[in-house]
Amino acid sequence: MNNFLKGLFGRRKDKGGSKISFRLNFIFVIVGILFAALIAKLAYLQVIDGNQYKAEVNRSDTTIKTDNVQRGMIYDSTGKVLVGNNTHRAITYTKGLNVLPSKMYEIANALSQYVTVPTDTLTKRQMANYYVASPTNAEKIRQKLNGNYTTANVSEKEVDYVMKHVDLNNSMKVPATIYTKMNGAYQLSTTYIKTNNVSSKEVAEVGEHLSEMPGIQIGTSWSRDYPQGGAIKSIIGTVSSEKIGLPSDRVNELLSQGYSRNDSVGQSYLEQEYEPTLKGTKAQTQVVVTRGTSVTKEIKKYGGQKGDNLQLTINDKFQNKLQSLVENAESGSVGNSTGAYAVVMNPHTGAIIGMAGVNRNPKTGKLTANELGAINNSIVMGSVVKGATVSGALMDGVITPTNDILTEKPIIAGGTKKTSWFNKNGSANMNIDASTALEVSSNSYMMQLAMKEAKFNYVEGGPLNMNPNVFNIMRGYFNQFGLGVKTGIDIPGESAGIQGPGGAANIGHALDLSFGNYDAYTTLQVAQYMSTIANGGYRLQPHVLQSIRGTSANGKLGRVKYSFEPNVLNEINMTQAQKKVVTDGLYDVVHGTNQYKTGINLNTISPSVSAKTGTAQTYYGGRKGTETVTLSLASYAPSSDPQVVVALAIPNLPVDAEDNNTNLAKQIYAAYWKYVQSTSTVSSSNN
Repeated sequence: MNNFLKGLFGRRKDKGGSKISFRLNFIFVIVGILFAALIAKLAYLQVIDGNQYKAEVNRSDTTIKTDNVQRGMIYDSTGKVLVGNNTHRAITYTKGLNVLPSKMYEIANALSQYVTVPTDTLTKRQMANYYVASPTNAEKIRQKLNGNYTTANVSEKEVDYVMKHVDLNNSMKVPATIYTKMNGAYQLSTTYIKTNNVSSKEVAEVGEHLSEMPGIQIGTSWSRDYPQGGAIKSIIGTVSSEKIGLPSDRVNELLSQGYSRNDSVGQSYLEQEYEPTLKGTKAQTQVVVTRGTSVTKEIKKYGGQKGDNLQLTINDKFQNKLQSLVENAESGSVGNSTGAYAVVMNPHTGAIIGMAGVNRNPKTGKLTANELGAINNSIVMGSVVKGATVSGALMDGVITPTNDILTEKPIIAGGTKKTSWFNKNGSANMNIDASTALEVSSNSYMMQLAMKEAKFNYVEGGPLNMNPNVFNIMRGYFNQFGLGVKTGIDIPGESAGIQGPGGAANIGHALDLSFGNYDAYTTLQVAQYMSTIANGGYRLQPHVLQSIRGTSANGKLGRVKYSFEPNVLNEINMTQAQKKVVTDGLYDVVHGTNQYKTGINLNTISPSVSAKTGTAQTYYGGRKGTETVTLSLASYAPSSDPQVVVALAIPNLPVDAEDNNTNLAKQIYAAYWKYVQSTSTVSSSNN
């Protein structure tokens, strides 16, 4: 090395040739060093980081294309199809890579020669967008603009000009609608151009010219079908169409979950609640792209899977009969009645067997089906809540199973008089226990329990200066049974009920609250409350989902993937003796011996029924409107081994209405034992 340096630097510099030789040798050394570094770097990249860069290239050149699958079906408790799918021929468009608007303009014009599409949703701006997608039209508009635009806003300026100055005639509507759908698709995503009423002629003509319209295909679409009729839709909900696309209030959320803008999605109730189950898994195709411009190969990676099916707790035959009975209850002389609602529930599982409702226009008498009124229409129910009032007093310790005698009498306090229905003037004063108070539906007994819970010493005619906390005390016990709180049913949109104002200024209403004439509850809450009593003190979550099931090879219901297990929301802290006070009273409502028992009309039902009737003083049109009554009922059967709970409410009946609630209940029980459960099964289980 020393000799080399001597040779390189130690030569005499008196000759020009030696200078050139020196410089060339120096350059060769530098180049050699650079080549050595380059080779080392290439080796490092290939050997050490090779796999990483191969993966990066693969990601750059590989894209996943997705296709829709059929939505899961919905069945009733017996396996009958409630919601299925209709298959339709469809014209679809898969947007390619880097497709220009001008190309989509050409394809839309070509396709419009062979298919017609609805144009009712097309806007003028969308027509203008279609118009300027033509390079020829765009150039004409730019000439009109005389340079009054920038590169950034040229498209906006063009569209604005077209909307103001160009005649966008009807002949453009079909291709403009097609272009709008195509333009709204993402790269390598498939959108529907036409899904309904695709004729054989359209299929044939489009198929013949597919090569002239890149991305256009003949495919399949699905829409919801209701073999048993559309009445069940109010419980099941709806699915958006490809025309509507994703709901506007959830679009960002759904896009983040992998939906496309024109995907169908559950919009309400069960379809929305169980969307992840019903939607299925899209088919996936790996698309290999060369140089980011053309598709060279498509590999089917996953064929997709149809959505799983829902099997409901609702019995379709019974549901239809129940709805019919509720509608019939609103016929005849019902005055200003605004509707009727009923819920039938299994008290041991929380399963909803049937849920019916109808709204009535008092002015015209027109009826409108509203099954969900049973979960979102809050009603002042009346005396049905008295079982919860007695239970609360027992848990609070103000009465006991062996010390519960109070005097039935008019309550006069705070300048007002409140009485039981059968003792308006005090002629029927008597000593009664808690069970008898339920049997005869004593308002007086319930008001005295409220006073005791407020630790108020009642003096006839004196001021009613109870502690306002009594509202919270009573409502706390009511809540434990499901009155005044959401039940947790697996249908979105249920109401928690309506609480009247509390406080010292409204203290008189605390007495009304005790016998059910103040706060408002839903019919489902009443059903949950009575189920809690019937099953021994467990508040169960109501539900309409029985199980999630796959699809068998023959297209029928497949294996069970999930079953809804009873969900206990809370347990009532009552002794067996305390519970017996309440259940004895509910039995005596129907089968007791007191002349004032309120449920005598139910004593012919077999198997036997335990119940609490309800009559609330109400007004149609507000306090200054027409005086009405709301008749309600909460019940279970058989009394000795409850299998079913029936709850119902008929608001704003004439003040002289009688037995509308018990007559409806008798019909509902008859239908239940006929369509859902055999009475012989119950009888044998009791032996």
